[in-house]
Amino acid sequence: MSDSDSQPLEDAIIGLFLAPEGSEEVEFTEPKQTVADAGATVDVLGSETGDAQTVNDDLEWSESYEVEKSFDEVSADDYDALIVPGGTVGADTLRTDEDGVELLRQHVEDGKPAGVICHGPWTLVEADVVDGKTLTSYHSLQTDIRNAGGEWVDEEVVTDDGLVTSRNPGDLEAFCETIVDEFASAQS
Repeated sequence: MSDSDSQPLEDAIIGLFLAPEGSEEVEFTEPKQTVADAGATVDVLGSETGDAQTVNDDLEWSESYEVEKSFDEVSADDYDALIVPGGTVGADTLRTDEDGVELLRQHVEDGKPAGVICHGPWTLVEADVVDGKTLTSYHSLQTDIRNAGGEWVDEEVVTDDGLVTSRNPGDLEAFCETIVDEFASAQS
């Protein structure tokens, strides 16, 4: 394959968080497919291995997906980038998982990129990595982000020091395009 045919994330290993239940399906599947199409290897990470059930619009149960590795079996050193989807219940569950929060905290503190959408920034707040950063999220999280020292803005996608955030599923096209760009830039 020539350099012009190479995929921007062909050497990247990306960890994608998935709650035991309640992650927003499209915020899980679309970023996963996008980074895989860009050449990345994707590990689905969660509190424990096995099936995890997603939701549509927070209220309707949807498909189940396999969690391949648990947070306690991996480290920030294992991943070039992380992705945290939203879904109110899923994001609330993820922010209470000490191993998942620690993985995200260490990853961000190591200066590695992360893509976080919708209610996913709750996990960033819990990891104590938003102080001094500009983020967006689902609008109901703006007070949480501000209380944690971040600046909340109402924009489709925001990038600040490796963190890529978006508000909701309506922003997925911009979010997915931006995470590929940001993740690829971090590998250069």
